[in-house]
Parts: sequence; C-alpha cells; structure tokens
Amino acid sequence: MRYSIDAPETYIDSNLKAFGSILEMCRRQRPQHLTLASTSSVYGANEAIPFREADKADEPVSLYAATRKGMEAMAHSYAHLYGIPTTAFRFFTVYGPWGRPDMALFKFERAMLQDRPIDVYGQGKMARDFTYIDDLVEGSVRLSEVPPVAGEPVERAGLVDTLSPIGPYRVVNAGGGQPIALMDFISTIERCLGREARLNMMDMQPGDVPQTYADPAVLDALTGYVSQTDLAKGVAAFTRWYLEEYAPQGVSQKG
Repeated sequence: MRYSIDAPETYIDSNLKAFGSILEMCRRQRPQHLTLASTSSVYGANEAIPFREADKADEPVSLYAATRKGMEAMAHSYAHLYGIPTTAFRFFTVYGPWGRPDMALFKFERAMLQDRPIDVYGQGKMARDFTYIDDLVEGSVRLSEVPPVAGEPVERAGLVDTLSPIGPYRVVNAGGGQPIALMDFISTIERCLGREARLNMMDMQPGDVPQTYADPAVLDALTGYVSQTDLAKGVAAFTRWYLEEYAPQGVSQKG
C-alpha cells in the first residue's frame, strides 16, 4: 500500500491495464474458472467488524486498494457480459516462507537479526488478520474447484452470499478470522528468534488502516475449510526458513 503512493503508475499498469489484457484473453479462451487475487485493503474506511464480503467497500484509502477494487469491478463486468465464472479472493495479510520481503514479518526479522530497530506504525495500536501461506493455498485450491454458477447461491442460515444477481461472479474472504494485535505479533517473533526487538514507534502511515478482520463464513460454506495455522507455529516455520536462507549471508545470530 505504501509503495503505491510513491509509484502509482506501477499499480495502474499492473492492476488495471495488464489485468484488462488477462480479461480479454479469458473472453477468447473461456476458462472454466477465473480466480482473482484481491485484497482485504478494499474494505478501506469500512468500520463494520469483522469484514464481510457483502459490506460496503467503496471508500479505499490507498491507490493500491482502489486498483484492486477496480479489478473486481472489471472482472464482474466480464463475468456478466461473457459468462466467465469468476471468484475474487480477498487475501488478508499473508505471511510465511518465500513471502514478499517488504512485508512486516520479513522486515522485522531481518532488522532484529542485524541488531537494528524495527519501525512500528500506528504506535503499535494496530491489528491484522494474519493468514499463513499454507492455509491460503489450501483454501484457494479448494475454492478453485467451486466455480460460481449464476442463480445458484450458497445456502446457509445467517450467511449472505456474494454471488452476483447478473452473472457467475463471487467475492470470498481468504483470512484467518482472528485479528492479532501488532505488539502480540512482535512478541511472537521475539520468542521465535530468542531476542528482544528494539522498537521505533511511528505514526500511522498514509493509506493504512488500524485493523483487518475477516469473516470466513463464505469460504467455509463453499469449501468446508478455514485457516487453521496458529500464529506461533506459522512464525516459527517462517523463522526456520529465514535462517536457512539468509543466515549464510552474514546475518547476525544470537542465542
């Protein structure tokens, strides 16, 4: 989200122009099921907790979120016009081995192992619905096998399906359903690394939100699966991978 403020054209080119080309390919090839990686960031300024797919998501607070919401809208139009079964996954703070190096877990462990302070945004008063990569993959694979069918919403008491009334299109949260306070997240990392973090407390960054919290009920209804990996186990798995990959490159280790 923060990089989209510095390089907005990158997100416009990748998330709108390039995705438009993918949709055109789908119009010609007609896949059995188009799955789209969207993001929890589309909920933006929405204050309803937990985030449900049917909630209003029209107030993005970053260009990144706006382009992802634009991708959802574009995909819906093609699902309606050309009957392309489409599911948009809204990912919630994915972490784990081989994660993006600009994400918090990667940055925190790298800084801590090099005896540098970590930047803690929002004065630490933030929470994220962390989703371990294996859980995300499992849910995504299962959901890929359940393409939306126009006129056939999922039926479950109390559930609001997001199946479009005019096409085979659905939005599904892919999250753990359990927000973790940022300071608890940092404490978990400290235990896994066996060292204390030096904290550089900072204000909330532009384009950020104080909390994300997924309601995974639609994913559960469609696949019978929700995220299962405990944060401590997930962070420990990442730490083992990180030390194997980066310790040989001169990362300082203690304990």
